[in-house]
Parts: sequence; C-alpha cells; structure tokens
Amino acid sequence: MKRAVLLLAHGTPESADQVPAYLQYVTSGRPISADVVAEIQHRYAQIGRSPLTDITREQAEALAHVLGMPVYFGMRNWHPFIGPAVEQMLADGITDAIVICLAPQNSRTSVGLYRKAVVAAASEKLQLDFVEDWHAQPRLIAAFAEKLRAARRDSENVIFTAHSVPCRTILSGDQAGDPYGQQARETAALVAKQAGLAEADWVFAFQSQGVSGGPWIGPTVEETIEGLARDGVRELLVQPIGFVCDHVEVLYDIDIAFRQFAAARGVALTRTESLNTSSLLIEALAGIVQARTTARVTA
Repeated sequence: MKRAVLLLAHGTPESADQVPAYLQYVTSGRPISADVVAEIQHRYAQIGRSPLTDITREQAEALAHVLGMPVYFGMRNWHPFIGPAVEQMLADGITDAIVICLAPQNSRTSVGLYRKAVVAAASEKLQLDFVEDWHAQPRLIAAFAEKLRAARRDSENVIFTAHSVPCRTILSGDQAGDPYGQQARETAALVAKQAGLAEADWVFAFQSQGVSGGPWIGPTVEETIEGLARDGVRELLVQPIGFVCDHVEVLYDIDIAFRQFAAARGVALTRTESLNTSSLLIEALAGIVQARTTARVTA
C-alpha cells in the first residue's frame, strides 16, 4: 500500500465576483435571492479575500513535513475541489488514504457531505479511512487553550462559538441525534477547563446563521452579547472553536459584524488568534494519522 493523508475543507471564492458561482455549489444549485448574493459579496469585499485556501495548503505542507508522507487537500465547494485531489492521488499511485475534515465537530449534514463527496470521487479505487470527528483531540484542545491564554485579560468574559446549522438538518427525520451541538459544547468546555476559566467566565453560542431555509440552531452570538451587556459585562473575547483557520466567518462575522454589534451596546469585543498553522494543531492532525496507522498495523 502507498498511504497518504487527504485534508478536506469547505472552500472559498478568491474574490467577491466569484461569490454567485460559489453559492451555487454551497446550495447544490438551489435558487438564491439577489439580496443574499449581494450581502455575501459585500462581506467578501470588506475583508478583501478569504485566506482559507492558502492556509489549508500551508497546513497540508506542515503536516506532510511532520509525518514524512504525502498530504493532499481538497475543497467541497470551490477550487481545488475534492474530485481532482482524489484523481491526483490515484495518478500518484496512492492506494490508501486517511481522510480528515478540517471541521473538528461532526454533523451528518456537514462532515457527512464531505464524506459522500470523497466516496463518490474515490469510486472504490482508493481505500478510505475517514475520521468522523476529532473535537476532543488533546492537542487540538491544547492549541485552542494556548491561543485563549495568550489573548485573554482577567476582566474579559469569553464566548466560544461554532457555526450554526439549520434546525431541520439535525432535529428531524434520520438526522435526529446528530452529535454536532453536543460536540461543539464539549470542545468549548474542554478548552475552558484547560485554560483555567471559571464556569462564570464563559458561555457558548452558535454564529453565522443563514438567512434562508427556516430556523437555525442557537443561541446566537448576537442574543448572547445582548444578554451579557444587560448583565453589565463590558469586555468580551470570542474564540471560534468550530474553525481551525481564518476565513470569512471569522474575519467578517466576528472581526467586523460582532465587534460593531457589541460596540453599539457598550461592549468592547476582541477575538483570539485562529489556529491556522499552529504547531499544536499540526501535532493534533499528526496524532490522528499516527493513531489510525497504528490501529491498522495492530488490527
């Protein structure tokens, strides 16, 4: 066998003018209102561009260096897509892939879609070992805690966040019991404990709710900020524990929208650094691969 690692991420357009085409992939071709397209273009224009693809490439390169084995990456909703990444692996003679989605918490409607895309692309030509979740991986928790300790002042309350998902996708039908919300809260609790936070010092909220498709799971960051402001909190630190690198949901939603929302309510809001190419994050990914490799050898 010739083994490699395949990292998966959401994907992001390179510029605001690519947003309409990008959204067609995100919604699987469902119609999107012009107002929604314009709003998302506005957000991309505000941050210039999303660095997600560049950072994912750097993460793959760093992981390959640590492991001494090939590491590929593919995106579900934009270039470079998962399909061509798998085709390149096959062309390179790879027969066996450990697949890690760069979203530590598992929802069947997010991580599940990544898995479906990889399985379709591999078409039984590649043996896949798909990592379902890694939300409690010790080095991941240590990486988040390191960033939190470096950023937090004693007077700041902390809001841990993860991306919201539509209620209908995790609370009904065959998705009932989806682990995403529980895993996101578990990650937050583990990071808070390792960083030495008291229970009164932190809360958890879901961010970046969509504007269509019915209700999305909460509580939202906005209503959480409002509640804390009413309680007299004047300093907040946000740590997005559902994301492992900078992209529009961090650089716009937190750094611009939430900061302005908080300021209008008399609250100063800042954010921890994203993990990006943190050595502890790379160690976490390496630990997952090494554990999977050992399990196969001893099986």
